Amino acid sequence: MKATQMLHNLGQSIWLDNITRELLDNGTLNRYIKDLSVTGLTSNPTIFDHAITHSKSYDSEIRRLVGNGLSGEELFFELAVQDLTRAADLFAPIHERTASVDGWVSLEVSPLLAYDPKATVAEARALHKKANRRNLFIKIPGTKEGASAIEEAIFLGIPVNVTLLFTREHYLAAAEAYMRGLELSHRFSSAAGTRRQWIKYPTGIVTSSESPSAGKYTRHTASCSSRIAGSNWQVAARARNGCSLQALEPRIQRPPMSFI
Repeated sequence: MKATQMLHNLGQSIWLDNITRELLDNGTLNRYIKDLSVTGLTSNPTIFDHAITHSKSYDSEIRRLVGNGLSGEELFFELAVQDLTRAADLFAPIHERTASVDGWVSLEVSPLLAYDPKATVAEARALHKKANRRNLFIKIPGTKEGASAIEEAIFLGIPVNVTLLFTREHYLAAAEAYMRGLELSHRFSSAAGTRRQWIKYPTGIVTSSESPSAGKYTRHTASCSSRIAGSNWQVAARARNGCSLQALEPRIQRPPMSFI
């Protein structure tokens, strides 16, 4: 049995921390799903920048989009959404089979908006609508300003993946924002419908076999981070001043790992 299958059987979600058009076109991503038990995928602007600038696979589509008047971030997000919706469709059977526990992909808002919560929410809504996939997270930076964006996105029913969580304080702030969003949703559920959404916290990275020493370090980091995340969630939940989280129907987080 492959090591990744053993991790999966133990309840570990294994995510690919990469996306390129070649992975989609040549069937590699599909093979990772079937043979390596990969159950999710995350991306960020740096990953896409590397994919686009180091490949000719995007050239013809870029020319077409430029001809249609797109440029800058508008062109970038068009390419990113194309790739991630294709990836989301590959993971959709897992998402359905596991009742949305697994099978997610992640698309990050522009990092230029990290300190502008209103603009972050507006872009999160636009990307969520454009992608139109139930199993697509919108990734929001866990900055101080990002907390209010996380809260509002959860209230609006947008699945959120929070990035840039490096300390206990960062994690607690994101968890609190998540629960505030749930509370607002619950408060207005008679009009808006109850929304049960995820917030994902990455708990570690599994490196490729080419980097065994780094792999040993990151596996230890992943284990420690996972324990810290779990204990911090319990701290945040106990601090809700008697509010029943069960009544808000939160989704219990499954610890994900990124596979490079």
